[in-house]
Amino acid sequence: MKIAIVGGGPGGLYFAALMKQLDPAHEVTVWERNAASDTFGFGVVFSDETLGGIGNADPVVAEYMSRRFARWSDIDIHYQGETIAVGGQGFAAMSRKELLELLQRRCAELGVDLRFSTLAPPVEELEAGYDLVLAADGVNSQTRAKYADSFGPDLDPRPNKFMWLGTDLVFEAFKFFIKETEHGVMQIHGYPFSDEGSTFIVEMPEHVWRAAGFDETENEVFPPGASDEKAIEKIRKIFAEELEGRQVLANNSKWLNFTTVRNASWRHGNVVLLGDAAHTAHFSIGSGTKLAMEDALALAACLHEHPNVDAALEAYETERRPVVESTQRAAQASLEWFERVGQYTGQDPVQFSFNLLTRSRRITQDNLRLRDPEFALQVEERFAASQGLESVAPAMFQPYRIGGLELKNRIVVSPMDMYSATDGMPADFHKVHLGSKAMGGAGLVMTEMVCVSAEGRITPGDTGLYTDEQRDAWEDIVKFVHGHSEAKIGAQIGHAGRKASTKLMWEGIDQPLDSGNWEVVGPSPLPYGPDNQVPLEMDRAQMDKVVADFVAATRRADEAGFDLLEVHAAHGYLLSSFLSPVANRRTDEYGGSVENRLRFPLEVFDAVRAVWPTEKALTVRISATDWIEGGNTLDDAVEIAKAFAAHGADGIDVSTGQIAKGEKPRFGRSYQTPYADRIRQEVAVPAGIAVIAVGAISSYDDANSILLAGRADLIALGRTHLYNPHWTLHAAAEQDYRGDGVAWVPQFRAGRRKPPSSRTDAVRPRLSLLQETSGQVPDAHLRWKPVKSVEPALAG
Repeated sequence: MKIAIVGGGPGGLYFAALMKQLDPAHEVTVWERNAASDTFGFGVVFSDETLGGIGNADPVVAEYMSRRFARWSDIDIHYQGETIAVGGQGFAAMSRKELLELLQRRCAELGVDLRFSTLAPPVEELEAGYDLVLAADGVNSQTRAKYADSFGPDLDPRPNKFMWLGTDLVFEAFKFFIKETEHGVMQIHGYPFSDEGSTFIVEMPEHVWRAAGFDETENEVFPPGASDEKAIEKIRKIFAEELEGRQVLANNSKWLNFTTVRNASWRHGNVVLLGDAAHTAHFSIGSGTKLAMEDALALAACLHEHPNVDAALEAYETERRPVVESTQRAAQASLEWFERVGQYTGQDPVQFSFNLLTRSRRITQDNLRLRDPEFALQVEERFAASQGLESVAPAMFQPYRIGGLELKNRIVVSPMDMYSATDGMPADFHKVHLGSKAMGGAGLVMTEMVCVSAEGRITPGDTGLYTDEQRDAWEDIVKFVHGHSEAKIGAQIGHAGRKASTKLMWEGIDQPLDSGNWEVVGPSPLPYGPDNQVPLEMDRAQMDKVVADFVAATRRADEAGFDLLEVHAAHGYLLSSFLSPVANRRTDEYGGSVENRLRFPLEVFDAVRAVWPTEKALTVRISATDWIEGGNTLDDAVEIAKAFAAHGADGIDVSTGQIAKGEKPRFGRSYQTPYADRIRQEVAVPAGIAVIAVGAISSYDDANSILLAGRADLIALGRTHLYNPHWTLHAAAEQDYRGDGVAWVPQFRAGRRKPPSSRTDAVRPRLSLLQETSGQVPDAHLRWKPVKSVEPALAG
């Protein structure tokens, strides 16, 4: 093959070396516009997993890198005058300059044609003259811009300001300095990369950056390679204590905004993107160099394994994209956490440290229990103390009081439509469904959305509370739950609005009925989707009827004995559609500003609050983002949550989306929790109310981690309980928990121990004569304390 590589960074060089190793007959040429001696940045961090791959692919490079690494296992979090050291993580870093020199030498040794201080020929010329063109030309890739129609780039510049610096202070661990200044919260991300220096990244929100006067050089154009010395001098003064009298080192150091790069495709014909040109991940979770070198390894392997370039590039993207997207999801959660770090400064140092460590969802409480069991126990002890509880237990099994309602634990069976009623009447199916979930150990079991009128049903199979007969049927179910479990039961009431008169889920979700349609209403004459009915724009008389329907349903819910009531103002149903500018285009006092869009939902909520007993809890479910351009954002959701809190809500149940067919949600594990988190910090904590997190939470470890970090007060799980109605009981067995936070009904108590399996039943013999260690537990708190050594020669 003839291979052209645009960009001589670590990713491009490593790919060149790997291809020449696989077949010395390959002709590989690298163009790099900078000089071979130029390098920007200081250190690069690698995981043990990546190092293992490098070692398998090129033992020579791996051996040299291993000799140059700074290694440590601790993360130090400096916050409010305390230093919390958490061990067991495992890091390896080295100088970026040394890594580039190593890879340049390795490429030269293998016969790669390296052309530094040279611009690459036009990409169309390269793709015509070479079998493969690798675009490793960075975050501002000109190749990507040239073929934007094929690559489909999505560039997301983030609001925080950061500057990449170094220091001659050699840190012993990964450092997070969270500094509360007169201007606002600033943070340092630091780590050692050699026995002589450390990376020192300064980051802060833009408003803090401006308040501190860093915008003094905002419009100044710096020559290539120059640094913002005025800003660096201010940084020296602000972080003098953290620097301990050592120097701040600059290298092309200027204020930047991190840009998350995504591409719909990484290939155009025989041109393929690699590293930052294809994707970026925020520096708070790792190194772009690490991702680029992993790309290089995967691409070289696919080219070697497949008969032609087209098949290889397809295989490469199929194999590599899921890995990258997983990393980017974690990075997105991490960068957003640091963008909002100021909202957590009310947390005590232990909870704050746990929150920071678990921000990307890649580290959890169980994970920390393995890495640093002392810290994991400390987190649970602090959590119990903060709740006024004497006993230490998994967070999910600690009791919680919402309004006047005392719950045994913090697990909620989320509302889930079953589409199994006739004329709105709940039946035996609903008793078995909700009864089994209640006996499964959850603290609170929620009904599906119970509709306040026949015309307010989503489908003909929806339940209701618009007749006394329906109330009596619900009362029977409530009595069963109270009589056969320690769970509480709540009713969610709502009106489908413009999403009404559709088929059962398994017949065609959100699709209009073939016959028997009824008239639908909404804030504006805009259908939910192209196939749905155009709703009637509600007038005052129709609004008054809906308010009266909610009040009547509320009274019936109380008479049926429900412990909690939730008003459904999410997912594009009637109240949600009033809240969203996507569905609400009214020009009267019920449309326009968020205050106006709130007006009718608050009228309904106030009417419900007036008749629902004050000793019983009242919550509201909202969609915290519409996932549609021009729709509600999290900023809007904070204002909406504040309004409901001010009107007497005891809790906010935070979901997202389902406002209209054109939404583009970004799904992933616990993907809605950051929305609950912000609403909790900015609304619920000040108001003294609860926040319920929901959405792709499926493990007890995630539930505990969310609670311990202070991101929510209660955890709602839906489909997880369909998979396993006894999920909460099984979570207790898995954690060996037998306290008051969960109860097996007497009939099931014999099954409270996890059954043995082939894995647990087998007893393994001893097969070693001598112990492999001295019997001491390895030190989880490995610090970087360098010893000067002679640099080894590169040989191969």
